[in-house]
Order: sequence, then structure tokens, then C-alpha cells
Amino acid sequence: MYSAHSGRYDAMPYRRVGRSGLKLPALSLGLWHNFGSDRTLDTQREILRCAFDLGVTHFDLANNYGPPPGEAERVFGRLFAEDFARYRDEVVVSTKAGYLMWPGPYGEWGSRKYLLASLDQSLRRTGLDHVDIFYSHRYDPDTPLEETMGALHSAVQQGKALYAGVSNYPAEQTRAAATILRELGTPLLIHQPRYSMLDRAPEDGVLDALREVGAGAVAYSPLAQGLLTDRYLNGVPEGSRAAGTSPFLTADAVTVPLVSRLRSLNELAAERGQSLAQLALAWTLRDETVASAIVGASSARQLRDSVEAAGRLKFGDDELLRIEAILAED
Repeated sequence: MYSAHSGRYDAMPYRRVGRSGLKLPALSLGLWHNFGSDRTLDTQREILRCAFDLGVTHFDLANNYGPPPGEAERVFGRLFAEDFARYRDEVVVSTKAGYLMWPGPYGEWGSRKYLLASLDQSLRRTGLDHVDIFYSHRYDPDTPLEETMGALHSAVQQGKALYAGVSNYPAEQTRAAATILRELGTPLLIHQPRYSMLDRAPEDGVLDALREVGAGAVAYSPLAQGLLTDRYLNGVPEGSRAAGTSPFLTADAVTVPLVSRLRSLNELAAERGQSLAQLALAWTLRDETVASAIVGASSARQLRDSVEAAGRLKFGDDELLRIEAILAED
């Protein structure tokens, strides 16, 4: 029987989410990749145990994570029941709904019918009676925002979720969502945007909106689908995600100027005693509005390397200026 490491809270920093009472570990574990039917259960179990032993108390899911869609929740539910059930009150589990899950007009987007049906399905797959955070996974321009936020409010009122969040929402809709939820009595806790050194779109309004409404952020893809690791310092290696058929990263994205910037960032990381990935994670967390960065892991070793970034999150002004100069290079 699994018994969690007694020192699991000794090293990981925990950061408050906006103006709420909730704190998240600086690094969270995302199950977007590596928790489908294409991975072995033993490896998945090892990753989850390693995460919790290192103080990673937040596990991030969505209804469509797999493959196939729903499989990550099923795998997590099985392993949670076998290893983590007695630690339920120490764990934050989040899931989302918004992308296609079943055929017909009620299988995606932001209607009340879809969101609440999807949450019920997620609870069945995970075997949980509630999740800690339930997100609207994407803004639906064809459904009134009052309906979408009303569904999140209902999930909280029904005890199926403790907190409400949004993901991939533009700044204007984030502010509007927060206003609606506040009036309903269920504050907007969190926004999950894609954010990294190579994708800084949240700096164009979303982070400002979150500060205004008192919500926090948890960044996904902080390593830009693996670009911000040492894998691409010499171009596209065989067996990498960019060399395969992934729709999220193609070989065309690995340009000569990008590789040059990656090498310069890697040099700075080495001066700080970090890997490029650790530097990138620390940079994403430099703003306290970002409560946590979500990392994926294909092995326990890879997860340990990422979590080491939490040991050095501070930057000097000169380092930040140097990073800005590198990122601005043509």
C-alpha cells in the first residue's frame, strides 16, 4: 500500500490564488498528455506518486484528456482510489468542459445542459463526489455568458465543485464572467491561460483583468509543448513531438532564429544553475498573479526535474532584462 512521503510539504512553495483562501503548489501536474491508453498504468502510477511525494497537490484534468477522451479521468480515478483516497482532503482536483465530447448539439461548448452533464460524467469517471475546481474550458460566443456562468454557479451550489474557473477566455469576457459570478455569490477563482516565454498573450490584458477581479491564474503549456527544454537546442530531433504528428507542435515551428534564442536562454539557465525548462517555469511564475504552472510528465524523472524549478523562482532585474532582450531577438 502506498504511503506518502512524510516530508512532502518541506520544499514546495504554495501560492495564494487571487484573493481567495486557496493555495496551490507552484508546480501542478497536468494530465493532458501521458495519461491515456497509450501509456502503461505502472508508469502513470509512478508519476502520480512521485508528484504527491514532492508536494504537488494539484492534479489538473479535463473531460477530453486521453486518448481517448475521458481516459485520463478514468486512469486518475482508478489510481486515486487505490493510492490517494485517504489523502483526499490534501489534494486539489480540477476538471473542465468545453470541447467536443459526444455527438449532437449538446456535446461541446458552454450550454448549461452540456456543462452539467459533462461534470456528472467526469465525477463518474474519477469516482469522486466532487472536484475542487470546475472550469468552463473555452468561451462560447454563441451561448449567453450568464448561462455558462450560471452552470458553474449551480455546480458549486450542488456541491459538485468547490470553486469555479474559466480557461482560454479573453480579457473582456473574463471580467464579465467575474461580474456575473460575483452577483450570483460564487466568485471567479481562477483562469487557466496558455502562457510561456514563447506565448505571452495573457500579458495583453488577461493578467490585468485577473488582478482587477481578484482571481488568480494557473498557466498551462509553460514549456511551450517542450520547446523550452534542451530537446530542441540543435533543431528537431528524431522521436520528438515536433518530429511527429502532434497538432500542437510541428517541425515548422522550430526555426533557426528560435533555436538561437533557445540556446541563449539555455546559457542563462546554466549560469543560474538551472536547466532551460527550470528557467522557463520559474519565469512563468515571476508574477504572483500566476499561482501555479502546470507541467506534464512522461516519467517520474522528468517530473522531478521540473519540480526542482520551485527551488529558485527569484530573478534579478538584470536577468529579467536579459531574458527580454533574448526573446526580442529576430
